[in-house]
Amino acid sequence: MSVSQRFFGALSNTFHSRSPFSCRISIPFRSFSPTLSRSSFSPLTMPRKQLQGASKEHSWVEKSKVNELSASLSALSLSASGSSSNTGKEAATDRVAEEPVMPLVMPHFGSIGGVMDHVPACSQKSVWKPKAYGTISGTTTVGLSSAPADQMTAPDHGNQTECSGAPAAVSSKLFSEKLLQSFTTDSLTYSRAQVRATFYPKFENEKSDQEVRTRMIEMVSKGLATMEVSLKHSGSLFMYAGHEGGAYAKNSYGNIYTAVGVFVLGRMFREAWGSQASKKQAEFNEFLENHFFVLPKRNRMCVSMELVTAVLGDHGQRPHEDYVVVTAVTELGNGKPKFYSTPALIAFCRNWRLPTNHVWLFSTRKSVMSFFAAYDALSEEGTATTVCKTLDEVADISIPGSKDHIMVQGEILEGLVARIVSQGSSEHMKQVLRDHPPPPTEGVDLGSSLREICAANRTNEKQQIMALLKSVGTSFCPNYMDWFGTEASDSQSRNADRSVLSKFLQTRPADFSTTKLQEIVRLMREKRYPATFKFYHNFHKADSTTNDSLHFKMVIHVHSDSAFRKYQKEMRINPGLWPLYRGFFVDLNLFKVNDGRSLEFPKKASSESELTGESAKDDLADEDANLMIKLKFLTYKIRTFLIRNGLSVLFKQGETAYKTYYMRQMKIWNTSPAKQRQLSKMLDEWAVHMRRKYGHKQLPSSTYLSEAEPFLEQYAKRSSENQALIGSAGSFVRVEDFMAMTGGGQDEEGDLEPERDMTPSSPSPMVKETVAKDHGLIVFFPGIPGCAKSALCKEIMSSPGRLGDDRPVNSLMGDLIKGI
Repeated sequence: MSVSQRFFGALSNTFHSRSPFSCRISIPFRSFSPTLSRSSFSPLTMPRKQLQGASKEHSWVEKSKVNELSASLSALSLSASGSSSNTGKEAATDRVAEEPVMPLVMPHFGSIGGVMDHVPACSQKSVWKPKAYGTISGTTTVGLSSAPADQMTAPDHGNQTECSGAPAAVSSKLFSEKLLQSFTTDSLTYSRAQVRATFYPKFENEKSDQEVRTRMIEMVSKGLATMEVSLKHSGSLFMYAGHEGGAYAKNSYGNIYTAVGVFVLGRMFREAWGSQASKKQAEFNEFLENHFFVLPKRNRMCVSMELVTAVLGDHGQRPHEDYVVVTAVTELGNGKPKFYSTPALIAFCRNWRLPTNHVWLFSTRKSVMSFFAAYDALSEEGTATTVCKTLDEVADISIPGSKDHIMVQGEILEGLVARIVSQGSSEHMKQVLRDHPPPPTEGVDLGSSLREICAANRTNEKQQIMALLKSVGTSFCPNYMDWFGTEASDSQSRNADRSVLSKFLQTRPADFSTTKLQEIVRLMREKRYPATFKFYHNFHKADSTTNDSLHFKMVIHVHSDSAFRKYQKEMRINPGLWPLYRGFFVDLNLFKVNDGRSLEFPKKASSESELTGESAKDDLADEDANLMIKLKFLTYKIRTFLIRNGLSVLFKQGETAYKTYYMRQMKIWNTSPAKQRQLSKMLDEWAVHMRRKYGHKQLPSSTYLSEAEPFLEQYAKRSSENQALIGSAGSFVRVEDFMAMTGGGQDEEGDLEPERDMTPSSPSPMVKETVAKDHGLIVFFPGIPGCAKSALCKEIMSSPGRLGDDRPVNSLMGDLIKGI
């Protein structure tokens, strides 16, 4: 009996035996008026339920007759089974393609469209080969006959248990490596990749800071742009895409870092909405998952935040409270991710009562010049109080953040981010502030705090995660699959074989988004950028995973800032490239279509906007639109770069090497000579203090402030000059009492479990995705003619193991490069 027969047979038995799994058939009628425009409703203020209720053209008809369900199951089983005749296959296929979409919705199983949900209306029997980078942008996209199962209807989570997921027997089969190994790629194999969570691209100006400043002043003076400045809270990147879309840290998900983020975000809702919090949390999840920008196009969203907390390790200063501040709102359709402007972001946050940042706008030459003069005067001694007060006085518009940095984090200010925005931003901001006043705050009992929960559950990391998620509540976190998998999964089951990467690149892209994401991956692999592509089973798609349709989460983890700089150069050569984002998570579906279907390629769009629905850019050229400068304060850099980051040098190499390290850093920053002398005196004393106290036992960087804060406070008390150097000291929050159990071997924002050694399922050689950390260079200068130099080089290059550690080896033999 085939896999599909066993699956549908078990499902049919479940239904007829009246098990607790309820079943219904929902038929969506999605007709809509072609004259509907974006301006006819506000996507910022209307959750999906309200949006559906406002239109009489959208209705959901429920059928419950057993004979209709049986007929539908029989037709689907017939089309999925390999034992049926070709005539039967075509009949079932045509029936599903012609009739309205009929997803079967039930807890644990969800939509059972299977492969049929993904069948493009297509027919092409020639063998398809993926194009190399440089030509992939011309790949023709595929027109799909129906939306994937997850885009038909949202599953009902009302009856889910705390650790709900697919049934054990189904899950163990769907997430076995054998299923991936048996999945082969051919001309009928497609992939659909969609960005699920992301943050702004990391942008580094090639010009010097002074050149960027000059250009900013010039543009504002000519009335071409406005300069926007925002406060930088010191925390970790946290992204939230809904309870099914997932919660993500910078390069990870499903760990203590994201559990803390979900808890803090949920607590922000309780603080803002009071007794309505549960209702608003559920509406917020629904809005992110099913937001429609232009009906009936589904446009998922992701909200990025700065997660500021004392339980995940030290940054510049231990915050007084644990909180989040929204830094980006992103719409994730089939095209390039679209980020909200700051006025739109503030409107979004005020509608949902989410915390916003402190923002200043400078629209005249005088105000911009005053801003840079103020920063130069405060860069070495500025604290949150002095900086915010000064910018309020010189800015044309000041929008205070809903979280006061001084009250919730402290006086040590990380920095400011200044960027160029469109000239109309000031008027847009004024309109938003008039239409969206600051929301009220409900005074309610918030329950146990983050620190109390972490302190009470210090047995292990999983215990802390479970306690945090339970405290959030089911309206905001109805299942824990991203953290604990399904009932049948173990700690390693979400790690997918690395062969997913090669299979993804061998498949045909099903849409424009997939085409562009394949282009990114190919380029990064060909150029050997320091990055890793990790793949994990998507437990949320357990119900729609079959032998011919596999679902994964892809994480693009960039290890070095150099990769972003190199990638930006490639974007200047090929403007059609999508950016390389910080925090880059993709939902990936590999699937097969039925042989015999006709391929219908849509007319090739003349521009990306035709495929993405994006409106034209504003009048800023790309180079000017990306003008941005980061301005950090010395009081923060002392703690993070000179003290925290210098600990390994101090303990491993000694005081002399440490002095060399911090002097080099200060010269890079152009620190004034007076501050260099003061800092040298203080840091030398710090080095002696730490070596006397710890010897060669290194202080953990995650709790370095436990030693640094008392030292800095005592040093500041000696003189007013020392006090100005330190900025602020004496924040004695004892994190040792409530630190989260982050485990070992994880970076600042966490990472997934160490990937187990896996043998590739294909005999084809796998390209190494990362360069080993132990870089090296070997140079031979033999001066004896005829001493077998070329023979030695050829032998090394032809050896399978090269030098034994898989590092890339380049050989330049004199006999072959004459004249170069």
